[in-house]
Amino acid sequence: MNVYDFDNTIYLGDSTLDFYFFCLKKQPSILLAIPIQFYGLIGYRLHTFSKTEGKEKFYSFLRKLKNIDTLLEDFWKKKEKNIKNFYLTQKQKNDVIISASPYFLLEPICRKLEIQHLIASNVDKASGKYFGLNCYGEEKVKRFQQEFSLSAIENFYSDSLSDAPLARYAKKAFLVHNNTIIDWKEDTL
Repeated sequence: MNVYDFDNTIYLGDSTLDFYFFCLKKQPSILLAIPIQFYGLIGYRLHTFSKTEGKEKFYSFLRKLKNIDTLLEDFWKKKEKNIKNFYLTQKQKNDVIISASPYFLLEPICRKLEIQHLIASNVDKASGKYFGLNCYGEEKVKRFQQEFSLSAIENFYSDSLSDAPLARYAKKAFLVHNNTIIDWKEDTL
């Protein structure tokens, strides 16, 4: 099977930030979450919070949203065009998308693209609270292994060296930068 990171790999941009700014335009009241978000950022930078705890503070804006399901639908109608052509031309039914972005955010577009396997961070869309750890780095390996055999990874695509732990298990790994795809060299894994 082929395994893909989502943000900046098959999606042009960061879906979480794009969704945040989309929501900000629709419901400016989410600005009231800025103090909590700033607190989370500072705490993460000072190593007071883990990455998961810092991101949970960022997602506090979700508590302020009304009609999140409608917002998600409208967001993906507008942002579906950000799915990169290289992916659309080679996608297969058994592809796996694995991402640190929230599952609730990526699930609608994966369903539309007929992607059957999505592994992502489990974040409550109403509260911003995490169920488990942020799906990042070594956590991606653990989460993948809960559902599939690591030896099943034929090709792995990512934009980030933080995905090296999972890339090591692929028969072939690729780094994606914009629309350029290059071999991920053994010495960087």
